[in-house]
Amino acid sequence: MTPVDRFRELLAIPTVSRPDPSETDASAFALFRAALERLYPLTHAHLEREIVAGDSLLYRWRGATPDAPLLLLAHQDVVPVDGQPWRHDPFAAEIVGEGADATIHARGAIDDKGALVAIFEAVEAALAEGVVPRTDVWLAFGHDEETRGTGARAMAGVLAERGVRPALVLDEGGAVVEGAVPGVAAPTAMIGVAERGVATFDLVTREAGGHASTPPALPATARLARAIDRLRRRPFPRRLAPPVRAMLATAAAHVGEPLATAFRRSRTTAPVLTSVLSALGPETNALVRTTAVVTRLEGSAGENVLATTARASVNVRLLTGDTLADVAIHLRRAVRDPLVDIELRHGDDPSPVSPWRGEPWRRLSRAVTATLGDDVVPLPYLQLGASDSRFYTGLTDAVYRFAPFHLTRSERDALHAPDESIRVDVWLRGIRFYGSLLRS
Repeated sequence: MTPVDRFRELLAIPTVSRPDPSETDASAFALFRAALERLYPLTHAHLEREIVAGDSLLYRWRGATPDAPLLLLAHQDVVPVDGQPWRHDPFAAEIVGEGADATIHARGAIDDKGALVAIFEAVEAALAEGVVPRTDVWLAFGHDEETRGTGARAMAGVLAERGVRPALVLDEGGAVVEGAVPGVAAPTAMIGVAERGVATFDLVTREAGGHASTPPALPATARLARAIDRLRRRPFPRRLAPPVRAMLATAAAHVGEPLATAFRRSRTTAPVLTSVLSALGPETNALVRTTAVVTRLEGSAGENVLATTARASVNVRLLTGDTLADVAIHLRRAVRDPLVDIELRHGDDPSPVSPWRGEPWRRLSRAVTATLGDDVVPLPYLQLGASDSRFYTGLTDAVYRFAPFHLTRSERDALHAPDESIRVDVWLRGIRFYGSLLRS
């Protein structure tokens, strides 16, 4: 079998995780685990494997020394495809096109089986060549990153109990992209040095209820709608967080004037930079402010019954420097209604910021330019989404978020959406990136 054949077989296994664990098909994860054992025999013969928290997989590849190990992360689970209008069967892993245009269409092609299978391919190839890593290599593959992250949290706990202190942790995150930073013409490897916090707050209104034929002047649902609109009209303030300043300062060497000066002097030019970044689109807007959006609404169970409780779930992504307490204060001020309760359902503050200088950063940068193109510019940045990496920040300050794939705008837009796909040659180059890391 070729690497692509193995990749397609693993993509075809529907390892879908759901918020309610009782609705997750555990047999799919058992099938996936068995397929890994069969497809990567050297890895399973030479590495020690543990099953943690039900279905998460923790591997240890013993090197010449256990000190300063490398820890590679990925996750087995994918998000559901329910109700999405896919043009190709999301679990058929169909290849469309030929040559450089050959593309694999499947749920998980990028998020995150692309990285997981590329890591296995790199390890298996290194073992076949007789490679003995300079230090221990750990592989940690969670089973519920898309929902609760309990697998990653448990594996991080195991490593902490054993005193494992990685020199470098790498998880999914940014990718090689074009046009991500204004004025930078070269492709950029966006390496997350931090990620935003994530939380769910509920806006809740209550009333006595009754028959819908005799509604009060301001029913619970209307009060809630007003609160939602007020929140939309009062976004969080814009500012440049340290990871974004680092991104701009690094990019300054790759842009012309006057942008180069504006990027280098971001403390002075911050008001202009944040205004421009906010206006350029949702991704760059999310780099300069905490964001909050209502994702779920609940009201009455009956069409002719007044809601006694109306609830809106607000998904909040916290910019570096903000806290859950800060968010609660902002929500209260934005809503301006004491009869709207604001409840924190769950959440995490933003991650610590990893250094964008020093040996771990140089190690990643060398692997990028050696395998993904010497014209690719490694840039530190603030990852917008949450990943399993946040659970490993207590082990080391060198935690990074980067998937070694050159992705187009449309490919990035298809994450968690219909028609997720990855080009075959792009995925194969990603294997070489992980191989370079393992040999460094």
